[in-house]
Order: sequence, then C-alpha cells, then structure tokens
Amino acid sequence: MAKRKVPEINSGSMADIAFLLLIFWLMTTSMNVDSGISRKLPPLVEQDNDPGMDAHERNVLQVFVSGNNQLLVAGQRMDVSGLSEKAKTFITNPTNDPSMPEKEMTEIPLLGSYPVSKGLISLQNDRGTSYEMYLKVQNELTKAYNEAKNDLAQKSFGRPYTDLSPEQQKAINKAIPVKISEAEPRNLTGGK
Repeated sequence: MAKRKVPEINSGSMADIAFLLLIFWLMTTSMNVDSGISRKLPPLVEQDNDPGMDAHERNVLQVFVSGNNQLLVAGQRMDVSGLSEKAKTFITNPTNDPSMPEKEMTEIPLLGSYPVSKGLISLQNDRGTSYEMYLKVQNELTKAYNEAKNDLAQKSFGRPYTDLSPEQQKAINKAIPVKISEAEPRNLTGGK
C-alpha cells in the first residue's frame, strides 16, 4: 500500500502577510496617550534685582492646598467650589480695588489700549495633597481664566472666546495672560 503524500502549505509568503497585518494594525489603531496639564513655564530669571519681576504683595494671590486637602486662599480657608470666582475677581480686578492687582495700560491689536493685570496666582501644595484635589484646584484656576477670557471676548467681539478668529484669540490672550506659578511642594505632613 502506497502512502499518500500530504500537500504542504506554501509558507514563503506568511511572513509578508504577517508584516502587512502588523502595519495595517499600527496604522488604523489609535494609541491612548496620556496628556498633562497645559501650562507655560516662566523663563529662567536671575535672582539679581530683575525689574520685570513685580513682587508687590497685592499682585500675588497665594493658593495653598494642605496635606489633608484643605484649601487656603490668601490665608483664609475656602471651599474649592468658590476658588474660580475668587481667582476670576483677582485676575480682572473689575472695581480697581487698591488691595488687588495693579493694571498696566497696554496697546493690544484689535483691542486698543487695555488695562492688563499684573496679577499672579501662586499655587503651592503639600506633598500629602491628593492628586484628585490637586486637579480640582487646577481645574478651578483654569475655569477662572477661561471665564475671564470669555467675558472679554463677548464684550469686545460679541462672541464666545472659542468662536473667535486666531487673531482675536491672540488679542484676548494678551489682555488676560495666564499667570500661574507653582512652587515646590511643602512637606508639612511628613513632620520635616
């Protein structure tokens, strides 16, 4: 009795097919990319009397988050839900309160001469602060700047900030610059 020969599968092109499938998968799949908080870091400055640094106490809003997630704004305890309104009032200083940030008249294209605030929000947290609380505070500060920009966009151009042209958005960004300084976290809960 003669043995039947089993036909072989041509595997010469299997590597090519696998390679093509891999390329197809890489091209059509979206990768989950972690994104951080969008912040523009200030340029490195020398400590020697820099005339650009305005250290007047009235121009700085101190925001501190303790290790047990308590929020202190200008030395007073505050609920995180009220932070955006407090920050927005600080940023814009609508009543020209002498205890709030100074304003400097600046020539801005499309807006003309506009009083730009010298206000800076200084954010510091304890090393024991939860990440959730840190993000809540960041979101409230971002919300304050976004609302201030949107209010100025409505007043100046009659449209929300997101509907403005790139040139108009640039003008609003010059009028209300985002100035948030993050200090080195403190280590109060560790007993140092």
